[in-house]
Amino acid sequence: MFVDTHTHFYDEWLLPDAEAAVQRALEAGVGKMIQADVDSRERPAMWEIGNRHPGVIYQMLGLYPGSVAGNWREELEEVFHIAECLNDGPRSIAAREVPGIRPQAIVAIGEIGLDYHEGTEFAAEQKEVLRLQLELAAKLDLPVNFHLRDAWEDFFSVLADASHLHLRGNLHCFTGSYELYERANRYGDFSVGIGGVITFKNSHLAQTVERIPMEKILLETDAPYLAPVPYRGKRNESAFIPLIAQRLAEAKGLTLQEVETLTTHNAETLFSL
Repeated sequence: MFVDTHTHFYDEWLLPDAEAAVQRALEAGVGKMIQADVDSRERPAMWEIGNRHPGVIYQMLGLYPGSVAGNWREELEEVFHIAECLNDGPRSIAAREVPGIRPQAIVAIGEIGLDYHEGTEFAAEQKEVLRLQLELAAKLDLPVNFHLRDAWEDFFSVLADASHLHLRGNLHCFTGSYELYERANRYGDFSVGIGGVITFKNSHLAQTVERIPMEKILLETDAPYLAPVPYRGKRNESAFIPLIAQRLAEAKGLTLQEVETLTTHNAETLFSL
């Protein structure tokens, strides 16, 4: 069995076909999938899909950096409110009337982080939101799932300030260097999420993962985005995990079965699946 540690069945590009996509994933041997949270607009659909597939689809909870805008305080308050309800017990969700949310445990705080690709107007707010969610993860003893784009130095600054929290988690959609991976691990215990980019012709990711220990590697799709070859440019889905695993196996000099066994163990351990 494979595990897709980062997917979005509720994304508008995938949502109309979500049920069929879940079945295709299961038929491809992907037995567990984790949905990354984004914000209050898409969270109800995320929860609804997860509740239809207990023991197969798991949820994260968090405010995505690209969703940090003028209403960030209200968005973050909802994240903390849901976390508080879940921490008090699953029945308290219904009792406290969190809109669109039904009881279901969360396995990580994510996807959270920094993203300056579209600009730095809310850079300060993104850093504050990240800091507060790191504290939440530590309080709940949950791993974190990081989204990072064009913001490594600010990320390391926040991470250094949070080193006392003894965080664990993963760098989602990792395409950086071994040195960035190593630097992140000065401040916590972090794995890398390897997705479709490893199959791209001009990607250097295969060379990077040669140096990263297998116990620090997870598989992910980030579906519906970043589909692996031969589907590059098309809609991604969890059923494509074996294609990513095969390229990883080639890079590490392992069999596909070995990669399946090791990455599944890594995912189940980190996220307590």
